[in-house]
Amino acid sequence: MTLRPDTLAMTAVLAMLTALGPLSTDFYLPSLPEIARVMNSDVAGAQATLSVFLFGFAAGQIVWGPISDRVGRRPVLLIGLSLFIAATLACAFAPSIGALTGARALQAFGASGPIVLGRAMVRDLYEGPRAGRELARMGMIMGLVPAIAPVLGGVLQDAFGWRSTFFASLVFALALVVVILTVMPETLRARSAQPLSFLSIFRGFGVLLQNRAFRVYVSLTGLAYAGLFAFISGSSFVLIGIHGLSPVAYGMSFSFGVLGFIAGTVIAQRLVGRRGMDGVIGLGVACLAGGGLIMLACVATGFGGHLGVTVPMALYACGVGLTMPQAQASAMMPFPERAGAASSFNGLCQMLLSACVGLLVGRLLGASALPMPLVMSALGVAAFAIFHLSAGIRAAKA
Repeated sequence: MTLRPDTLAMTAVLAMLTALGPLSTDFYLPSLPEIARVMNSDVAGAQATLSVFLFGFAAGQIVWGPISDRVGRRPVLLIGLSLFIAATLACAFAPSIGALTGARALQAFGASGPIVLGRAMVRDLYEGPRAGRELARMGMIMGLVPAIAPVLGGVLQDAFGWRSTFFASLVFALALVVVILTVMPETLRARSAQPLSFLSIFRGFGVLLQNRAFRVYVSLTGLAYAGLFAFISGSSFVLIGIHGLSPVAYGMSFSFGVLGFIAGTVIAQRLVGRRGMDGVIGLGVACLAGGGLIMLACVATGFGGHLGVTVPMALYACGVGLTMPQAQASAMMPFPERAGAASSFNGLCQMLLSACVGLLVGRLLGASALPMPLVMSALGVAAFAIFHLSAGIRAAKA
């Protein structure tokens, strides 16, 4: 049996490829305070294992997409998954915070391949709003992973300790390898004639950047995800360390954001045919700004306790589900022959910004939760402003 386009099975597999990144972070979020304690580290040191993941992820973005444009999607998928599996084993047996941080960087480099190629394969198979709907459908399915992973991670943490979460990630990756080997077809229709070198890769990125609409959509994607990552990187210290939730309760509270994200992807699927991709993005950036500002007000005043963090996060995450799939699809649309490179560059910018944001939140967090919503609201408002100031550029699509 071979997977075919326009089937739920194909959508589910592509979603699982793009879920490898969230899985690699969300599984061990409930364990971060324990990792800091066991390895004699502080908040910033434990949080660095998250941010370095994004730096490694960003490095992988540079190479996987352009290489797959030349040699095909399937072989690059298998190489990335193999590297991820080896690095995940290193994480599971890491003896120190430094060793764990280094292994996380290598794990991210491997994970970036399946995620970049999952998006590029959507562009291989679909056009226009159909690609946006497919990315939204993938987001809805992918949303189940961060819904389940923190809860399961909390259970594994309480039962077996933090290393068990990496063994669970290993099982997931091995299952993906089996699927790619047995049922995933090659989706690349025409291989790129560009030579494989760093110079040619960066020249290709230069071609992409000449398109002003591409720059706008990449900015929107980066800002939306950076705000989400500010929450991911700081939430366990805020909700467990400051509000006193248990690891399992933290995992369950994380579901507020996941449900918001899934709601955003469902709404996007229903609206994109009528309002177009930009219409959906406009609704999304309003949710980003609104969710961030409401959380900032709740935390600054102490209103709602931990619910003052998690409930506004649902609105922000809904904005992510509305914004990111449509902005990613819009960024790739003008470049059918460079879909891998466009996906790579989009992810590169997204991960570099998010890594810097994560490090900033880790440095600022202490006895107060205020730095996290302050950063999130600033990013949400910036996305809202860029979207509305770029109406002419987006209309021209050039």
